[in-house]
Amino acid sequence: MNVFYKSAFRKFTKKQTRGFQLVIEDETEKILKDPETGEAKKGDLAGFRVHKFIFHKQKYLIAYKMQKNDIIFYMIDTHENFYRELKHYIREVE
Repeated sequence: MNVFYKSAFRKFTKKQTRGFQLVIEDETEKILKDPETGEAKKGDLAGFRVHKFIFHKQKYLIAYKMQKNDIIFYMIDTHENFYRELKHYIREVE
């Protein structure tokens, strides 16, 4: 299984503290062990899955997509405006 990280995911992670980066790494490993763990999306975001976790009382979401044997991590951010930003990012990238 190949793992790819889109630029939005990498940029967000790079800006965070080392402790939070380790939490993000743990959460991505959970996804890699069980790709079905995230909630499947419908409508405009069909094909995407979103994994939710909490860090310091703040809810974060990770958007990823499975394509054949690959997992592509698109975006990670707080819950506020997450889906709107994800749709905007997808229109830019694809």
